[in-house]
Amino acid sequence: MRKLLAYIYLLLFGVTTLALGQGLPMAVPEAVGVSAERLERIRPVMQDYVDKGHLPGFLTVVARRGKIVHFETIGMRDVENNKPVEPDTIFRIYSMSKPITSVAVMMLYEEGHFQLGTPVSRFIPEFKDMKVYNEDQTEILDAKREITIKHLLMHTAGLTYGWGNKPVDERYKEAKIFEPNTTLADMVKKLGNIPLVHEPGERWTYGVSVDVLGYLVEVVSGMSFEKFLQTRLFGPLGMVDTGFSVPPAKVDRYAALYRHNREEGRKQRVKDAPLANDEVSFFPSGGGGLVSTAADYMRFSQMLLNGGELDGVRILGKKTVELMRYPHHDNWFGLGFAVVTDKEPPNILESVGNFSWGGAAATTFWIDPEEELIGLLLTQLLNNPHPFQQQFKVLTYQTLTELGLTHH
Repeated sequence: MRKLLAYIYLLLFGVTTLALGQGLPMAVPEAVGVSAERLERIRPVMQDYVDKGHLPGFLTVVARRGKIVHFETIGMRDVENNKPVEPDTIFRIYSMSKPITSVAVMMLYEEGHFQLGTPVSRFIPEFKDMKVYNEDQTEILDAKREITIKHLLMHTAGLTYGWGNKPVDERYKEAKIFEPNTTLADMVKKLGNIPLVHEPGERWTYGVSVDVLGYLVEVVSGMSFEKFLQTRLFGPLGMVDTGFSVPPAKVDRYAALYRHNREEGRKQRVKDAPLANDEVSFFPSGGGGLVSTAADYMRFSQMLLNGGELDGVRILGKKTVELMRYPHHDNWFGLGFAVVTDKEPPNILESVGNFSWGGAAATTFWIDPEEELIGLLLTQLLNNPHPFQQQFKVLTYQTLTELGLTHH
């Protein structure tokens, strides 16, 4: 029976490998300490969301010790046109762009261009002499501290997204930070004129910090942010479908975008969302503008799990990756990722040391150095109210039958 299962897995993976092209190698689950039988629990749980009309479709991937043991597509990438999710479907990854931008910044850090404590105004003068709101935003004061590069990596710079209804949010909305057909230089000019929501380093505020880092990469490297990513990261790693836009030849593989409708409790399509209305698609937003595929993002994740290297290509040094996944802020946030620590222990099946992030359309990934495990879930649902990300994590961890290689 076990031999038969192994044969079936290899057969299925043979087909998927062709579709994946540049993805990671496959393995029979048992060969890397994973139960093939227990992996079969993943699909019914995910399928149920699709069957109930909550989601268009999913793509789920699990890799252990550098080998893919689970790769599954469920449902549709475009419900209205009856197009299924395929292994090479292109997804908007939104904030899963942030770890990629953070890696680009750390590549330049390794080359000696700046220290993490370097004031960002050294490269972006617009951030010199910033103003800051007081606690209740009734007064605008001079900022006492400069924004550093580390503040931007950690979301402690005092920048925000402008999603609320406070005075600062109105300023962000009026400025149209991510206006289509503008540049990163235009963006920082606007941001330099808006007061910070708090003193740099004071607390964690999710916002446009990583978009500013995209511009920092341009200034320091002397090339456009897109070109830097393509030539220094995506090209060397074999990430062939990741970028800030979808070329015409690939548009057919691009997933439609949906939004959870709270009143109906079901998904609804975001009107005509190939590219035209997807505002960040052509804006080089380091915080949320990239599209990618499962194969590409798994290669990026495996590079990080390997300590900065994949298939003989070294992107970062081992100690740099360790620094990125160290919890720098309040025992939970590193340089580009959320981190599980002893002080914030897991309340779900995962390991201390896990680092992860997600995207606005309910995409998520995590990397577990202790178990040498990567999980990736791709879908396209804004305003997601469902717990499938946590369920996928539990369903993944319950398949493990051996200790991670670090324990061998």
